[in-house]
Amino acid sequence: MTQTRLLHASAKPLGSGVHRFFSRKLRTGAMSAVLGLSLTLASCGFGSNSDDANSHDYFGYAIDDYLITTNVSTTVGFSSNAHQLAGRLYPGVYVNGPKGQRIPNSDLVQVRALPGAQQRVEYRISDKAVYSDGQPITCDSFLLAFVAASARPLFDSYIPLMDQVERVDCTPGAKLATVVFKENYGDRWRFLFSGGSLLPAHAIAAKLNLSLEDFNQALQTYDDSLLPKIAQVWNTGFDLQAFDPQLQVSSGPFFIESVGANGEVTLSRNDKYYGEKPVLDKLVVWPKGTDLQKLATDGNLQIAEVDSVSETKWIDRNDPENIYEIEATAGVLTDHLVLGSAGVFQTKENRQAFASCVDQAAVARASSKSSGVTVDPVATRTIRARDSINQHLSDITDPHLGMNFDAARRLEGQTVRIGYFAPDARKAAMVESIRSSCSEAGIIVEDVSADFASIGNLPRTFENSYGTEFTTDGGADAMLQALDPQYSFDAVEHVSNDIEAVRGAEARSWDDVETIPLASQPRIFIADRSVKNVVHNTDLYGIGWNLDRWGEDEIHS
Repeated sequence: MTQTRLLHASAKPLGSGVHRFFSRKLRTGAMSAVLGLSLTLASCGFGSNSDDANSHDYFGYAIDDYLITTNVSTTVGFSSNAHQLAGRLYPGVYVNGPKGQRIPNSDLVQVRALPGAQQRVEYRISDKAVYSDGQPITCDSFLLAFVAASARPLFDSYIPLMDQVERVDCTPGAKLATVVFKENYGDRWRFLFSGGSLLPAHAIAAKLNLSLEDFNQALQTYDDSLLPKIAQVWNTGFDLQAFDPQLQVSSGPFFIESVGANGEVTLSRNDKYYGEKPVLDKLVVWPKGTDLQKLATDGNLQIAEVDSVSETKWIDRNDPENIYEIEATAGVLTDHLVLGSAGVFQTKENRQAFASCVDQAAVARASSKSSGVTVDPVATRTIRARDSINQHLSDITDPHLGMNFDAARRLEGQTVRIGYFAPDARKAAMVESIRSSCSEAGIIVEDVSADFASIGNLPRTFENSYGTEFTTDGGADAMLQALDPQYSFDAVEHVSNDIEAVRGAEARSWDDVETIPLASQPRIFIADRSVKNVVHNTDLYGIGWNLDRWGEDEIHS
């Protein structure tokens, strides 16, 4: 049996309160501590403490990320792609389809954009929409998502698009939330409140022995005494290692029944779900590092996502009795280096210099060789690499595919530390490629993934509402992370059908260099041919984007 040690940052709110918190310089120890999270992965089969997983009667789904939390909006949740699990536990206002289409979740909410100088959007929640504990879904969950984003250092959150919102109007316990956008923003409202982001506000309030009215008031006023406590529960209460069924109630078609000894998560049908009931009554979700061949031999693997084609070698495609099909493709997401905004990358000139030594073509080759999937280098940041509008951007983006060592030598002698969730052979190869090219400009690149895995570990510069600037320390300078531009860039105010706006945003993004786009993300799927309604999807939510529609003709054992 193998063990993987995962390190992540979790918010540690300050007892001194949020206003004082925002007015002084912070260090990493105050904002987020690096915690060791040991998950015993299932390389030796099922956990002895999980009766469900020991049975051959359950449907098995293995993902290519670690199962750590169900809160996608924490830095840890985002960095470990908690979307794959959380998307159908906390469905969003819109479901992102495999072709990028926005599918309205009318079972949950009716949405109406209102006219006016400032964009406003009303979210009217269905009276039938309840959590798995029977409590109603209310606007308080929308308000919580906004406050978590706007008090980012305290909550250790990562919801970039929410920075476009000025406020969320919500009466405690009401079924109506009104979102008011900042001036010149609001076109991208359909991407707000996506899957995994609307957590049960009432359950967090109950955990803190607060009424929903007091909870709402604390959020509205940024209460010095209560907001740090709310942030603590929001940030760490949805960790799977310490699964709390009273807190992690579901608004989706499934709820978490249990978390097994090997990190596997058993999902059961949520009978209180307000939408169409899922086909399966139960399935077991397995984390990265699980022995897939053992699962398959035991008849407990129906669907899987893996990092490399080499992980499918146990499947004999020439065997007439082989039940699995494999699809390997370059996905819609782009692997980026997400850069800190303090430390070595505090200035845009330094960020531009580092981008000048990164060879996207070499990084793409390293990713392709490790994964077995051919991927292309990418220089677009604010739209998806496959978007047809890219043909109008080449004059802006193509110059950034080359290297300029003269410009990069601005950082000569400096060390750049890169982290990611490890072990990950493909990302390690990508970092090695970056180390090799940047060494020619005298820049030292270190792989610090053994200790720092989350974008919460990046040093950041913040400005509070009073205009006071403060910074946080971090153990890494950049994180290797797959991003979807639909959610990841708060400064982009438009949608991608406005060519001139896209060109302007892309040019500005290369001036600021918050990230360095590298290459398309490779995706590899394994699917039992007997499973119905499986639709391959390469965005953040993966193949499990519609897992409640999966069904099977028979269980192979």
